[in-house]
Amino acid sequence: MPPRASQQATQKPDPQDVPIIFQRYRTELQNLAQKIGEIESEMEEHALVLSTLRPLTKSDPERTCYRLIGGTLVKRNVLDVVPSLETNFSGIKEVLESLVKNYKNKEGEFEKWRNEMGVQVSNSFVRY
Repeated sequence: MPPRASQQATQKPDPQDVPIIFQRYRTELQNLAQKIGEIESEMEEHALVLSTLRPLTKSDPERTCYRLIGGTLVKRNVLDVVPSLETNFSGIKEVLESLVKNYKNKEGEFEKWRNEMGVQVSNSFVRY
């Protein structure tokens, strides 16, 4: 984990620790970005399914569809599935917004730390 704000204010890390802390920040940011990508993909899948099923709620609400729940396909109808998909979609959207906010905060914290430590990145090398 990157150093805590209270640790940063009271003492500067050893020069040997700077690359380690830098790499921790980058790894955290990469992990958040990867998770954001996964959630975006899941959200797009939900949006696609919803765009397919919503018109059917009016024209053919009793049409059979299958939903994967815990690795098991469950037979349902469109009228039963759409509300739960909409709930899942809104939940995924909230999680995505939260992750993006966390990413931006962590990125700001990283930039602040880089400026305080005088860390510069050029050609994949870290200078401090």
